[in-house]
Amino acid sequence: MNRFPMFSPQLLISFVAVSETSSFTRAADRVSLSQSTVSQQVRRLEEMIGKALFERTSHEVRLTEEGIKLLSYARRIITLNEEAHDALTGPWRDGVLRIGMPEDFTVPTVDLLAAFKREHPHLRLDVTSGLSPDLYRAYGQEELDLVLVKQRRVHLPRAARPEPLLWLDSAEHPAIEQSPVPIAVFPVNGLYREELCGALDTLGLRWRVSYSGGGLAALAAASAAGLGVSLLPAGCRLPAHRVLGKAEGLPPVEDFELALFHHDNAPAITLDLAERLIRFCGLQP
Repeated sequence: MNRFPMFSPQLLISFVAVSETSSFTRAADRVSLSQSTVSQQVRRLEEMIGKALFERTSHEVRLTEEGIKLLSYARRIITLNEEAHDALTGPWRDGVLRIGMPEDFTVPTVDLLAAFKREHPHLRLDVTSGLSPDLYRAYGQEELDLVLVKQRRVHLPRAARPEPLLWLDSAEHPAIEQSPVPIAVFPVNGLYREELCGALDTLGLRWRVSYSGGGLAALAAASAAGLGVSLLPAGCRLPAHRVLGKAEGLPPVEDFELALFHHDNAPAITLDLAERLIRFCGLQP
């Protein structure tokens, strides 16, 4: 059982209208009620708190000290009530669009997403970044609506483009010359790890995991600093990197792509964003 009486938003709306217009007549016009109804609603509030909210004269209506105190709370309660209603039925009427993408695409696509959001103010964007295998798994479980992932050419995407990879090492502290060769890789089952380890095995080189991390930026920095040889997208190359290749016996890796996926029953708003991402990333259907 409630210890305190509950303030009805409708009563508070009438109270705020009177306080802002300094007139029961003008307040009644604002809230589309009769003057007697507005007066009755204010009287009910006064009875609830046991204090007068307005000083009434033949010429003006003025807030009492208690009325001034209530006004701030009344406005906040009305606003919260509107927010609660909107959150469930109003502003997000276009729904929630759940997007997944690799971390190196989250910042570059911010302006694109901002422009899209301005055109769809009643849509909420939930963006998840992470390892591509995890993102594709979440997409397969219908936890994401639209994903950009880096993958070997196995799953048929809506659109894709090749993802050039480079063998990266430190120019100042080369790891490839060490034995065993230290490597900087994604965690187990992460992208490019199998290719990197397989290539070193083929060359008969002993290797060890020197650095394991889940972020492209961190892996790029680690390899540039000398923590290990890494296989990463060409866009991750830093000035401090040394690019390895044929001279070290390392083969080109050309079967990876940046791919976009969305479900067959995707709504028009998802398809709209998908087309923008396809153009932005230079993908081909």
